Amino acid sequence: MDTSAWIALGEKYIMSTYARQPLVLVRGQGTRVWDVEGREYLDFVGGIAVNSLGHCHPRVVEALKDQAQKLLHCSNLYWNIPQIQLAQLLVEHSALDKVFFCNSGAEAVEAAIKLARKYAKERLGPDKYEIITMRRSFHGRTMGALAATGQEKLHQGFAPLPPGFRYVPFNDLDSLKAALSPHTCAIMLEPVQGEGGVHVAEEDYLQGVAEICRKQGLLLIFDEIQCGLGRTGYLFACEHYGIEPDIMTLAKALGGGVAIGAMLAKEEVARAFRPGDHASTFGGNPLATAAGAAAFKALLEEDLINRARTLGEYLYYRLEELAHKFPSLVVEVRGRGLLLGMEMRIPVAPVVEACREKGLLVNGVQGNVLRLVPPLVVSKQEIDQALCIIKEVLEKISWEEGSCAYGQT
Repeated sequence: MDTSAWIALGEKYIMSTYARQPLVLVRGQGTRVWDVEGREYLDFVGGIAVNSLGHCHPRVVEALKDQAQKLLHCSNLYWNIPQIQLAQLLVEHSALDKVFFCNSGAEAVEAAIKLARKYAKERLGPDKYEIITMRRSFHGRTMGALAATGQEKLHQGFAPLPPGFRYVPFNDLDSLKAALSPHTCAIMLEPVQGEGGVHVAEEDYLQGVAEICRKQGLLLIFDEIQCGLGRTGYLFACEHYGIEPDIMTLAKALGGGVAIGAMLAKEEVARAFRPGDHASTFGGNPLATAAGAAAFKALLEEDLINRARTLGEYLYYRLEELAHKFPSLVVEVRGRGLLLGMEMRIPVAPVVEACREKGLLVNGVQGNVLRLVPPLVVSKQEIDQALCIIKEVLEKISWEEGSCAYGQT
């Protein structure tokens, strides 16, 4: 069947919860994917920061093949070796002490919310339950994670959401201080807001947040589901600031393409969870954690974190050049490492579509931000190829909008 036939079949049987591109992908390798028609694309979406090792990394594929022949699933009533091995890797390479495994970022956030409340109620009193989060934040689509998300447009149609969350502007310490109440138990934020438009936490701000938590006895929760695991040029984005959270959530890149999530916590905080307090049937299953351990080792051993920092700086610099070349179209460039966004003065959808037609996959967030999250294995030559396509697209749009002076080469 061709693309249109597959899409028609999908529309017949699958719920319309995504505004999908007219593309049916069938194969991926490294930074490239191919559609059902055999056309090749350079992938700068990477499963939205999931495929950090690229598509079908040999170490992840081999780990999956090997584990699939041994044990696909066993209940968490029992121990399994890949789960223990991945937990050990995460703890030994972070400032946290214990791990809870689940299946997604939203599940990791739900676990963090429950742990924060349980800990606070036991240590600080029964009236401690409120978590302050940031406007433009994104923490997931389940009801608890959605309630924590500071984007009212995503709340529409789902009221009443679970109570216990207050939203404040990102990078605004005074607003955060004003929002504190006798019920506050934790502050949760993303060091880099990916879905919110690629906004980076300022260093003074994040240091101030950490200081507030220390003085007030609040838990500090970092959501590193999108920005963690090497994406920003450090293993964890919080390392840019020298800050250790009490709780951290991970997912996306953790499984090398396989669905998995994790919530990490300091020992003292983790002790608030006891048998029966929280669970996940498939969380930490042998197949997903075997893939996760292979992906984590590849991330560390193949120098991909330094690569993200170096190539991220190069990509940022080149995007800045485009911003200066097309000031009528581009507001600014933001981000860290290989998590970058270009805010546009126009809706970004036509840019995404035009790039796709030229063989480059990118995506838009917040309606006007072009987000680039290529695999960490991307080469400088592939970055140049992507930039050439983006430049061609902006030149065409600039001419069409009558801004010829900014589109000339």
